[in-house]
Amino acid sequence: MGKEECIFCKLLRDSPHKIIAQNNTFFAIYDEFPVSRGHALLIPKRHVESFFDITKEELDDLFELIKKVKEIVDKEFNPDGYNIGVNEGRAAGKTIDHLHIHLIPRYEGDVENPVGGVRNVIPGKSDYMKLAGKK
Repeated sequence: MGKEECIFCKLLRDSPHKIIAQNNTFFAIYDEFPVSRGHALLIPKRHVESFFDITKEELDDLFELIKKVKEIVDKEFNPDGYNIGVNEGRAAGKTIDHLHIHLIPRYEGDVENPVGGVRNVIPGKSDYMKLAGKK
């Protein structure tokens, strides 16, 4: 990887106490800068930058761990919904060059209008019903 060690590779090696769940190829932690209570990150144990470069085994483990972490977050925080997201590429907001998937709990009233969910990443494009003239 270059001169600086990847923050997630270092975390896996040096801070196993922060791991809330794991399986063969992925581990999960709570985000250090959460957007909501219970915001978790699912991270491959292998250093890989892109979602599109993970193996079939990693993909299967990812989906298994998402379900497991959701159960943990459900019990601890009791959210009303979830967003699941990946920032793939700098244009999409990626800042760390190690794949990580956000599991973001959502709560009734946490935003004024949740319509469009992940579509809110581009302002003015989230309320597709309004844009289509169906409201």
